[in-house]
Amino acid sequence: MGILYESDIGPVIPAALRVPRRPAPLRRGWVLVLAVAGSIALTAVAWLLLTGFAAHPFPQAISGRMHRWGGEAPALPAGMTRERQIAQLTAERRRLEAALARKIPRGHYIVIDQTHNRLHLMRQNERLMEAVCSAGSGMVLLEGSGRKRTWVFDTPRGVHTVLRRVEKPVWKKPDWAFVEEGLPLPRRDDERIEYGVLGEYAFHFGNGYMIHGTLYERLLGRSVTHGCIRLGRENLRRLWKDCPVGTPIYVY
Repeated sequence: MGILYESDIGPVIPAALRVPRRPAPLRRGWVLVLAVAGSIALTAVAWLLLTGFAAHPFPQAISGRMHRWGGEAPALPAGMTRERQIAQLTAERRRLEAALARKIPRGHYIVIDQTHNRLHLMRQNERLMEAVCSAGSGMVLLEGSGRKRTWVFDTPRGVHTVLRRVEKPVWKKPDWAFVEEGLPLPRRDDERIEYGVLGEYAFHFGNGYMIHGTLYERLLGRSVTHGCIRLGRENLRRLWKDCPVGTPIYVY
């Protein structure tokens, strides 16, 4: 926001010298007219919001059979009865339910709601565990010098797979971790290594993203990560027990 100069807004009048304009008085008759008009307008708006249709000016006997929301009842196709239509819709619903059931993975799978920071361990239609987690913050980091790169700390939505499982994982800090702290990039790889910050286990699901533990369980439930999914110790142990390599991960 730029600086606002006096010339931008016209002459400035000191507050002590400002005199509010007195509104013209309304006559009593006009007050009554406005009140009645407002009442009618509110009634019309309420009718539209509740029904979606304007009030019909004719009684039902004149206007024909009415749909329960105020519109005309839809006509059935020629040769179609109401019972036959219901039977067709029921059959279509069952077909879609069967098709949907075939899409459900066999065995265990993980569903992550990154908006609400919840992780669900599923087995077909059964939810085995719901855990509070932390997903990507969505923050953007710009490199101020050098290659001037940009990083966006989102958890990628979509379908993923557990590609690798690691016990006692070690974090090899990427470039953005040093840029974020205002530190120069290290010359040696061993200067990037940090122990104990990822918890007991890590599940790699591609492009450097993991489900892993955290030293800061008090922050679980907040979107504070750089794209990985953080999980509490006990819930992470449950995943380790039930989710081998190949387990599907659905992030939305």
